[in-house]
Amino acid sequence: MKKLMNIRRAPAKHWVGDGFEVQSMFGYHDKGENLSPFLLMDYNPPRYFEPNREYGPRGVGEHPHRGFETVTVAYQGEVSHSDSYGGGGTIGTGDVQWMTAGSGLMHQEFHSEKFSKEGGMFEMVQLWVNLPAKDKMTTPKYQAITSAEIPVVEFADNAGYARLIAGELNGIKGSVTTFTPINMWDVRLNAGKTNLFAVPESHNLIILVLDGEIKVNGKDVVGRSELATFASGGADVELTALADAKILILSGEPINEPIVGYGPFVMNTEAEIIQAMRDVQAGKFGSIAQH
Repeated sequence: MKKLMNIRRAPAKHWVGDGFEVQSMFGYHDKGENLSPFLLMDYNPPRYFEPNREYGPRGVGEHPHRGFETVTVAYQGEVSHSDSYGGGGTIGTGDVQWMTAGSGLMHQEFHSEKFSKEGGMFEMVQLWVNLPAKDKMTTPKYQAITSAEIPVVEFADNAGYARLIAGELNGIKGSVTTFTPINMWDVRLNAGKTNLFAVPESHNLIILVLDGEIKVNGKDVVGRSELATFASGGADVELTALADAKILILSGEPINEPIVGYGPFVMNTEAEIIQAMRDVQAGKFGSIAQH
């Protein structure tokens, strides 16, 4: 079994732009824990936004990315994205946006027009997923996955279910294409029930509890807004819900290469970071078409 190494409590919330009030569960400067290939996790816990008809949608204006992928999982609310490579669209409750920044693009994300006008509950997770050195300058692309396109795996004994965003579970595969082996499971586990999750021995494992409380491998308790990280080696993890639980399970093959990050760039060397900044200044990341 995978051995639990650390439980992180959610830090204080901070604003990203004026639309996302997040808790940064980890970032690419964190060392000593088995987080690769995941670079960053921002969790926007449930928050009610008042209707905002007068000032336009809240969010984050145009900014660059290079060297990784951003993944946004929408639990409640709607976000509209657009980028300088022509990608974009609106994701709503249950949908996922998987954007490969690769060689570089400009990006912006705001609450959707509809959500801004109507208001409502908002809850999201955004992840940054690393790319191996050979793929850091890959052509940008955008995968928008609607809730209806995400396979659902039901557990035995009415224990709950997993929405299979990426990777494989119980012989079923997700629709997202990834550059390295990754599992991303959006799980609901019913109170008092237990399920064994097949996690490869070679994968790092990270578990975020968004709601409820779980017991890991029959002993360690992880509660709401807590993140569990695991030691290398060992296969599989057994989770028991002490109360109805909403969980995000991530596993992936580590990318054993240097990580040099600065703001919205994550590369392998300082020289590549400097080049990224020069390329932005030279307009090589393009600009977002205004509608």
